[in-house]
Amino acid sequence: MSNKKQAGDNIQTEESNWKFKGETVKNFNNHIKKSVPLYEEGHEIICNLSKFFVKDNSLIYDIGSSTGVLTSKLSATNLGKKNTLFVGLDLEKDMVSYAKQNLSKNYKNVSFQTNDIALCDLDKSDLIVCYYTIQFIPPSQRQEIIDKLYNSLNWGGALIMFEKVRAPDARFQDIINTLYFDYKLKQGYSGENIISKMMSLKGVLEPFSTQGNIDLLKRSGFVDITTIQKFLSFEGFLAIK
Repeated sequence: MSNKKQAGDNIQTEESNWKFKGETVKNFNNHIKKSVPLYEEGHEIICNLSKFFVKDNSLIYDIGSSTGVLTSKLSATNLGKKNTLFVGLDLEKDMVSYAKQNLSKNYKNVSFQTNDIALCDLDKSDLIVCYYTIQFIPPSQRQEIIDKLYNSLNWGGALIMFEKVRAPDARFQDIINTLYFDYKLKQGYSGENIISKMMSLKGVLEPFSTQGNIDLLKRSGFVDITTIQKFLSFEGFLAIK
């Protein structure tokens, strides 16, 4: 008997086993836009911010680039810059294959690579984007990863990091969880879809609080840090080296 459940948008899940591969890939863009509040608005903020940091000859990393949509938008936003390179890194080869087939052929300065950020080396860069990526890295590895990103950046470069965050105490967490449940119901998901997705993320998605994320950034060496978007438990940070 199958243990698979429906998370909505034709995505099947299993408890504690959410995967960014297989059938999830072709349904990912539609699913994530409905699941994460202000998802496309976050893309717009990041692209507009990139204009402050992308220069001629810049290298830009999109860590956890999934289907490559944001990486390609960043390239399109900075068409006036010369000799720029936008590199999307993702652990899942199915996501990278999708991005290569559907997007990289349209952008000469965009490449997608299957790579584990915990294992690969990074060159010097002017901008790094982690759009809902760090939350899926085991907590024991996160400081090392943020340190690696900080060290990759040139002085004056920026890390843009969006994360699902935990509330500062149990009462606020309960309120925010309820509001997010209501939000997903309004997107057309059933209660069963929402619970199936939540169960599949157990042990896979591990959010830190706002302060926990700021502490990660500060320990790596970042001093200038600010919030650039906030909606319930979804928050974007800008950190400049």
